[in-house]
Amino acid sequence: MKILACNSNKPLAESISKTLNSKLIKADVKRFSDMEVFVEVQENVRGEDMFVIQSTSYPANDNLMELLVSLDALRRASARRITAVIPYYGYARQDRKSGPRTPISAKLVANLITKAGADRVLTMDLHAGQIQGFFDIPTDNLFAAPVFIKDIKERYHNKPVVIVSPDVGGVVRARAIARRLNANLAIIDKRREQAGSSEVMNIIGDVANYHCILVDDIVDSGGTLCNAAQALIDVGATSVDAYVTHGVLSGSAVSRINNSPLDMLVTTDSIKATEAVKVTSNIRQISIAPIIGEAIRRVHTEQSVSSLFE
Repeated sequence: MKILACNSNKPLAESISKTLNSKLIKADVKRFSDMEVFVEVQENVRGEDMFVIQSTSYPANDNLMELLVSLDALRRASARRITAVIPYYGYARQDRKSGPRTPISAKLVANLITKAGADRVLTMDLHAGQIQGFFDIPTDNLFAAPVFIKDIKERYHNKPVVIVSPDVGGVVRARAIARRLNANLAIIDKRREQAGSSEVMNIIGDVANYHCILVDDIVDSGGTLCNAAQALIDVGATSVDAYVTHGVLSGSAVSRINNSPLDMLVTTDSIKATEAVKVTSNIRQISIAPIIGEAIRRVHTEQSVSSLFE
Protein backbone atom coordinates (compact mmCIF):
# COMPACT_ATOMS: atom_id res chain seq x y z
CA MET A 1 0.00 0.00 0.00
CA LYS A 2 1.24 3.46 -0.93
CA ILE A 3 -0.37 6.90 -0.51
CA LEU A 4 -0.09 9.85 -2.87
CA ALA A 5 -1.19 13.29 -1.63
CA CYS A 6 -2.27 16.04 -3.99
CA ASN A 7 -2.26 19.69 -2.92
CA SER A 8 -5.81 20.46 -1.72
CA ASN A 9 -5.36 19.17 1.83
CA LYS A 10 -1.80 18.10 2.61
CA PRO A 11 -2.27 18.27 6.45
CA LEU A 12 -5.12 15.73 6.31
CA ALA A 13 -3.11 13.43 4.01
CA GLU A 14 -0.16 13.56 6.42
CA SER A 15 -2.43 12.79 9.39
CA ILE A 16 -3.94 9.82 7.54
CA SER A 17 -0.48 8.46 6.69
CA LYS A 18 0.53 8.75 10.35
CA THR A 19 -2.49 6.71 11.47
CA LEU A 20 -1.37 4.01 9.03
CA ASN A 21 2.30 4.21 10.09
CA SER A 22 3.10 4.96 6.48
CA LYS A 23 4.78 7.72 4.52
CA LEU A 24 3.45 9.68 1.57
CA ILE A 25 5.20 8.69 -1.65
CA LYS A 26 7.48 11.16 -3.36
CA ALA A 27 5.57 12.93 -6.10
CA ASP A 28 5.71 16.32 -7.76
CA VAL A 29 2.23 17.82 -8.25
CA LYS A 30 2.78 21.27 -9.72
CA ARG A 31 1.69 23.87 -12.27
CA PHE A 32 3.45 24.98 -15.41
CA SER A 33 3.71 28.73 -16.04
CA ASP A 34 0.42 28.65 -17.98
CA MET A 35 -1.22 26.89 -14.95
CA GLU A 36 -1.49 23.47 -16.59
CA VAL A 37 -1.29 20.66 -14.02
CA PHE A 38 1.70 18.32 -14.12
CA VAL A 39 2.25 15.23 -11.96
CA GLU A 40 5.44 13.19 -11.70
CA VAL A 41 5.51 10.14 -9.43
CA GLN A 42 9.08 9.90 -8.23
CA GLU A 43 9.20 6.30 -7.04
CA ASN A 44 8.22 2.90 -8.36
CA VAL A 45 4.51 2.03 -7.93
CA ARG A 46 4.29 -0.95 -10.29
CA GLY A 47 1.97 -3.57 -8.82
CA GLU A 48 1.16 -1.41 -5.77
CA ASP A 49 -2.20 -0.79 -4.08
CA MET A 50 -2.37 3.01 -4.45
CA PHE A 51 -4.49 5.57 -2.59
CA VAL A 52 -4.73 9.15 -3.91
CA ILE A 53 -5.96 11.69 -1.33
CA GLN A 54 -7.57 14.83 -2.74
CA SER A 55 -10.61 16.87 -1.73
CA THR A 56 -12.19 18.63 -4.71
CA SER A 57 -12.84 21.80 -2.70
CA TYR A 58 -12.13 25.41 -3.74
CA PRO A 59 -10.64 25.93 -6.27
CA ALA A 60 -12.75 22.95 -7.33
CA ASN A 61 -11.70 22.77 -10.97
CA ASP A 62 -7.97 22.97 -10.20
CA ASN A 63 -8.19 20.35 -7.47
CA LEU A 64 -10.32 18.06 -9.62
CA MET A 65 -7.78 18.32 -12.45
CA GLU A 66 -4.94 17.47 -10.04
CA LEU A 67 -6.84 14.33 -9.02
CA LEU A 68 -7.54 13.27 -12.60
CA VAL A 69 -3.95 13.78 -13.77
CA SER A 70 -2.61 11.92 -10.70
CA LEU A 71 -4.91 8.97 -11.41
CA ASP A 72 -3.75 8.86 -15.02
CA ALA A 73 -0.08 9.02 -13.98
CA LEU A 74 -0.52 6.06 -11.60
CA ARG A 75 -2.47 4.04 -14.17
CA ARG A 76 0.27 4.55 -16.71
CA ALA A 77 2.86 3.61 -14.06
CA SER A 78 1.19 0.16 -13.78
CA ALA A 79 -0.26 0.48 -10.28
CA ARG A 80 -2.23 -2.68 -9.45
CA ARG A 81 -5.23 -0.88 -7.96
CA ILE A 82 -5.96 2.83 -7.55
CA THR A 83 -8.39 4.18 -4.96
CA ALA A 84 -9.45 7.82 -5.16
CA VAL A 85 -9.85 9.06 -1.57
CA ILE A 86 -12.04 12.16 -1.83
CA PRO A 87 -12.92 13.44 1.67
CA TYR A 88 -15.02 16.25 0.16
CA TYR A 89 -16.66 15.46 -3.18
CA GLY A 90 -17.09 18.74 -5.05
CA TYR A 91 -20.04 19.23 -7.43
CA ALA A 92 -22.10 16.91 -5.19
CA ARG A 93 -24.91 19.47 -4.92
CA GLN A 94 -25.41 19.28 -8.69
CA ASP A 95 -26.87 15.78 -8.42
CA ARG A 96 -30.01 16.33 -10.51
CA LYS A 97 -31.38 18.58 -13.21
CA SER A 98 -32.45 21.78 -11.46
CA GLY A 99 -34.32 22.97 -14.54
CA PRO A 100 -34.53 22.56 -18.30
CA ARG A 101 -31.22 22.31 -20.18
CA THR A 102 -29.08 22.03 -17.03
CA PRO A 103 -26.31 19.46 -16.35
CA ILE A 104 -25.95 16.74 -13.74
CA SER A 105 -22.38 17.68 -12.92
CA ALA A 106 -21.96 15.17 -10.07
CA LYS A 107 -22.43 12.38 -12.62
CA LEU A 108 -20.01 14.00 -15.07
CA VAL A 109 -17.32 14.21 -12.36
CA ALA A 110 -17.93 10.54 -11.48
CA ASN A 111 -17.40 9.60 -15.14
CA LEU A 112 -14.17 11.62 -15.30
CA ILE A 113 -12.75 9.98 -12.16
CA THR A 114 -13.59 6.51 -13.47
CA LYS A 115 -12.15 7.17 -16.94
CA ALA A 116 -8.97 8.68 -15.49
CA GLY A 117 -8.10 5.36 -13.89
CA ALA A 118 -9.71 4.99 -10.45
CA ASP A 119 -10.65 1.41 -9.54
CA ARG A 120 -12.65 2.45 -6.48
CA VAL A 121 -13.66 5.58 -4.57
CA LEU A 122 -13.59 6.39 -0.86
CA THR A 123 -15.48 9.53 0.16
CA MET A 124 -17.30 11.00 3.16
CA ASP A 125 -20.86 12.25 3.79
CA LEU A 126 -21.94 12.68 0.19
CA HIS A 127 -24.55 15.42 -0.15
CA ALA A 128 -26.87 12.85 -1.71
CA GLY A 129 -26.41 9.13 -1.12
CA GLN A 130 -27.50 8.27 -4.65
CA ILE A 131 -24.24 9.76 -5.99
CA GLN A 132 -22.71 6.37 -5.12
CA GLY A 133 -24.79 5.04 -8.01
CA PHE A 134 -23.22 7.53 -10.41
CA PHE A 135 -20.01 5.47 -10.25
CA ASP A 136 -19.61 2.19 -12.10
CA ILE A 137 -16.84 1.20 -9.67
CA PRO A 138 -17.05 0.28 -5.95
CA THR A 139 -17.73 3.40 -3.85
CA ASP A 140 -17.58 3.64 -0.05
CA ASN A 141 -19.39 6.57 1.55
CA LEU A 142 -18.00 7.09 5.06
CA PHE A 143 -19.75 9.03 7.83
CA ALA A 144 -18.43 11.68 10.22
CA ALA A 145 -21.12 10.78 12.79
CA PRO A 146 -18.83 8.71 15.10
CA VAL A 147 -16.40 11.65 15.40
CA PHE A 148 -19.26 14.07 16.09
CA ILE A 149 -20.91 11.79 18.65
CA LYS A 150 -17.65 11.38 20.58
CA ASP A 151 -17.11 15.15 20.65
CA ILE A 152 -20.71 15.90 21.69
CA LYS A 153 -20.50 13.42 24.58
CA GLU A 154 -17.26 14.99 25.80
CA ARG A 155 -18.63 18.53 25.63
CA TYR A 156 -22.14 18.03 26.98
CA HIS A 157 -21.92 15.07 29.39
CA ASN A 158 -25.41 14.83 30.93
CA LYS A 159 -26.75 18.22 29.79
CA PRO A 160 -30.17 18.18 28.06
CA VAL A 161 -29.51 18.29 24.31
CA VAL A 162 -31.72 18.11 21.24
CA ILE A 163 -30.39 17.31 17.77
CA VAL A 164 -31.78 19.66 15.12
CA SER A 165 -31.95 19.11 11.37
CA PRO A 166 -31.76 22.47 9.56
CA ASP A 167 -34.02 21.18 6.79
CA VAL A 168 -36.26 18.24 5.95
CA GLY A 169 -33.61 16.69 3.68
CA GLY A 170 -31.19 16.22 6.58
CA VAL A 171 -33.57 14.37 8.91
CA VAL A 172 -32.04 10.93 8.33
CA ARG A 173 -28.55 12.21 9.21
CA ALA A 174 -29.79 14.03 12.33
CA ARG A 175 -31.94 11.11 13.47
CA ALA A 176 -28.98 8.72 13.30
CA ILE A 177 -26.95 10.95 15.64
CA ALA A 178 -29.93 11.57 17.95
CA ARG A 179 -30.50 7.82 18.29
CA ARG A 180 -26.85 7.20 19.23
CA LEU A 181 -27.03 9.96 21.85
CA ASN A 182 -30.50 8.96 23.08
CA ALA A 183 -31.55 12.57 22.44
CA ASN A 184 -34.70 14.19 21.06
CA LEU A 185 -34.96 15.36 17.45
CA ALA A 186 -36.22 18.67 16.09
CA ILE A 187 -36.62 19.81 12.48
CA ILE A 188 -36.52 23.28 10.95
CA ASP A 189 -38.89 23.90 8.07
CA LYS A 190 -37.32 26.49 5.80
CA ARG A 191 -38.04 28.00 2.43
CA ARG A 192 -35.15 29.07 0.25
CA GLU A 193 -36.03 32.06 -1.91
CA GLN A 194 -32.76 32.00 -3.87
CA ALA A 195 -29.42 30.16 -3.85
CA GLY A 196 -27.26 31.08 -0.87
CA SER A 197 -30.10 32.51 1.23
CA SER A 198 -32.84 30.93 3.31
CA GLU A 199 -35.76 31.96 5.47
CA VAL A 200 -36.61 29.97 8.57
CA MET A 201 -40.33 29.35 8.74
CA ASN A 202 -41.18 26.88 11.50
CA ILE A 203 -39.58 24.67 14.15
CA ILE A 204 -41.00 21.18 14.61
CA GLY A 205 -40.23 19.78 18.06
CA ASP A 206 -39.56 21.10 21.57
CA VAL A 207 -36.29 23.03 21.91
CA ALA A 208 -37.02 25.40 24.83
CA ASN A 209 -34.43 25.09 27.64
CA TYR A 210 -32.36 22.61 25.61
CA HIS A 211 -28.83 22.85 24.25
CA CYS A 212 -29.53 22.61 20.51
CA ILE A 213 -27.08 20.92 18.15
CA LEU A 214 -27.59 21.55 14.44
CA VAL A 215 -26.31 18.73 12.21
CA ASP A 216 -25.64 19.09 8.48
CA ASP A 217 -23.30 17.86 5.74
CA ILE A 218 -22.19 21.16 4.17
CA VAL A 219 -21.94 24.75 5.37
CA ASP A 220 -21.30 27.09 2.46
CA SER A 221 -22.53 30.68 2.85
CA GLY A 222 -23.64 29.97 6.43
CA GLY A 223 -27.01 31.63 5.92
CA THR A 224 -29.05 28.53 6.72
CA LEU A 225 -27.18 27.79 9.97
CA CYS A 226 -27.22 31.38 11.21
CA ASN A 227 -30.93 31.82 10.52
CA ALA A 228 -31.64 28.47 12.15
CA ALA A 229 -29.59 29.38 15.23
CA GLN A 230 -31.46 32.69 15.61
CA ALA A 231 -34.81 30.94 15.26
CA LEU A 232 -33.87 28.41 17.95
CA ILE A 233 -32.73 31.13 20.35
CA ASP A 234 -35.97 33.06 19.69
CA VAL A 235 -38.08 30.13 20.92
CA GLY A 236 -36.07 29.60 24.09
CA ALA A 237 -33.10 27.35 23.30
CA THR A 238 -30.36 27.57 25.96
CA SER A 239 -27.55 27.52 23.39
CA VAL A 240 -26.94 26.52 19.78
CA ASP A 241 -23.95 24.67 18.33
CA ALA A 242 -23.55 23.22 14.84
CA TYR A 243 -21.73 20.09 13.68
CA VAL A 244 -21.14 20.08 9.93
CA THR A 245 -18.98 17.61 7.99
CA HIS A 246 -17.71 19.89 5.22
CA GLY A 247 -16.83 23.50 6.01
CA VAL A 248 -16.87 25.12 2.55
CA LEU A 249 -17.33 28.59 4.13
CA SER A 250 -17.28 30.65 0.96
CA GLY A 251 -17.52 34.43 0.65
CA SER A 252 -18.38 36.21 3.90
CA ALA A 253 -19.45 33.00 5.67
CA VAL A 254 -16.77 33.20 8.39
CA SER A 255 -17.71 36.72 9.50
CA ARG A 256 -21.41 35.83 9.30
CA ILE A 257 -20.89 32.87 11.63
CA ASN A 258 -18.64 34.89 13.93
CA ASN A 259 -21.46 37.44 14.40
CA SER A 260 -24.24 34.85 14.71
CA PRO A 261 -25.87 33.31 17.82
CA LEU A 262 -23.89 30.10 17.21
CA ASP A 263 -21.73 29.29 20.24
CA MET A 264 -19.56 26.97 18.15
CA LEU A 265 -19.43 25.64 14.61
CA VAL A 266 -17.58 22.32 14.52
CA THR A 267 -16.45 21.03 11.13
CA THR A 268 -14.15 18.20 10.09
CA ASP A 269 -10.83 18.73 8.33
CA SER A 270 -12.15 17.31 5.04
CA ILE A 271 -11.46 20.80 3.67
CA LYS A 272 -8.27 22.58 4.69
CA ALA A 273 -8.93 25.44 7.12
CA THR A 274 -8.24 28.95 5.83
CA GLU A 275 -6.44 31.52 7.97
CA ALA A 276 -9.79 33.24 8.59
CA VAL A 277 -11.21 29.99 10.00
CA LYS A 278 -8.17 29.39 12.19
CA VAL A 279 -8.45 32.77 13.94
CA THR A 280 -12.24 32.70 14.44
CA SER A 281 -13.11 31.87 18.03
CA ASN A 282 -16.39 30.06 17.37
CA ILE A 283 -15.20 27.77 14.55
CA ARG A 284 -13.05 24.71 15.14
CA GLN A 285 -12.09 21.57 13.25
CA ILE A 286 -11.92 17.96 14.39
CA SER A 287 -9.99 15.36 12.44
CA ILE A 288 -11.46 12.57 10.36
CA ALA A 289 -7.98 11.10 9.71
CA PRO A 290 -8.54 8.10 12.05
CA ILE A 291 -11.79 7.10 10.25
CA ILE A 292 -10.36 7.52 6.74
CA GLY A 293 -7.11 5.83 7.75
CA GLU A 294 -8.97 2.81 9.14
CA ALA A 295 -11.14 2.64 6.01
CA ILE A 296 -8.02 2.67 3.82
CA ARG A 297 -6.49 -0.10 5.91
CA ARG A 298 -9.65 -2.21 5.54
CA VAL A 299 -9.84 -1.65 1.79
CA HIS A 300 -6.20 -2.70 1.48
CA THR A 301 -6.69 -5.85 3.57
CA GLU A 302 -10.03 -6.69 1.90
CA GLN A 303 -12.05 -6.27 5.12
CA SER A 304 -15.51 -4.80 5.64
CA VAL A 305 -15.70 -0.99 5.63
CA SER A 306 -19.38 -0.75 6.57
CA SER A 307 -18.74 -2.49 9.91
CA LEU A 308 -16.87 0.69 10.96
CA PHE A 309 -20.27 2.30 11.54
CA GLU A 310 -22.23 -0.54 13.12
